[in-house]
Order: sequence, then structure tokens, then C-alpha cells
Amino acid sequence: MSATIRILAAQEARAAIPDLCETLSDCINGGASLGFMLPYEPKDGVGYWNEIADAVEKGGIILAVAEVEGRVVGTVQVGLASKPNQPHRGDLMKLLVHRSARGLGLSRKLMDAVEAEAVRRGRTLLVLDTATGSDAEKIYPRLGWERVGVIPDYALWPQGGFCDTTLFYKRIGIVA
Repeated sequence: MSATIRILAAQEARAAIPDLCETLSDCINGGASLGFMLPYEPKDGVGYWNEIADAVEKGGIILAVAEVEGRVVGTVQVGLASKPNQPHRGDLMKLLVHRSARGLGLSRKLMDAVEAEAVRRGRTLLVLDTATGSDAEKIYPRLGWERVGVIPDYALWPQGGFCDTTLFYKRIGIVA
């Protein structure tokens, strides 16, 4: 299976909302801590993805997607810091790969694409948090991210119960 990775404009993001909703729902139902609680159906994500498309249109978010056979099966975002003292920073958010498309290297391809776009937009530092002990936590060090530490009881798992979060950062676009 061959994948296409694209950075979406707002209109493209809006067109992709059904697939984005399906991918988000699949990940939440698979146990990922993404800010939403169970039960969660694809239709529950429409408002969220409309907000993301609006932010893409305003230039506040970079939205990358992975497509296989014309269907979005993966995504990641970078929120571009808007504070005057943080023009160099971005927040990596919601690296998602549908369970049916895992094992194809889509996480790495999505991260490479969104990091390159963040550099193009003047960012040199990205930060993220992810559920401690999750499969996602294992991905980031392999992609060059530095672990900072853990915050206990940061959020809830989708099924309930406290979830710690691990903080990471990565310097990008800087030649040593």
C-alpha cells in the first residue's frame, strides 16, 4: 500500500472531515488519550475538525494527512504559537493513524512532513505531550524527540481513570 502525505489548506481540510472523524474515532476507541471520552462515534468529531479547518484558514495550525487509496487514514497537526515572545515555537498535536493503516510507517512520514512545513514557517522548536505508557510515547524518541519529564494525573483515559502525560521537545531546522 502506497501512502500520500499532504499539508492541507482549509478547503481541503473541510473536504477531509468525514475521514478525519473516522480516524479520530478509531484511535479513541482503540484507547488513545486525545482529550475525548467514550463512547465516541465519528459524528462526534465534526465540531472539532471544523474548528481545526477554521484554524488552518487563519494560519494558526498546520494540518498534515496521510492518504491510502484516496482515504485519509492518518493526521498530525502543529499549532503555531501566537504569542509575541514565541514566534519560533509550535505545539505538535494529535498524531493519529487509523488502526487499519498501522505498520506502514505513516507516523514517521507525517512527522517528517509537518516538521518540514513548520521549518518553512519559521519554527525551530516543537513541543508535545502524550499519554505516559502509551504506544504513542514509544514513537517520539525514535523520531528524534527529547523526553523532558512526566506530569502525573494530567488527563483522563477515554474510558476514565487518571492518565499521566510525558513531555517532549524537538529542535528543527537548526544546523549545528
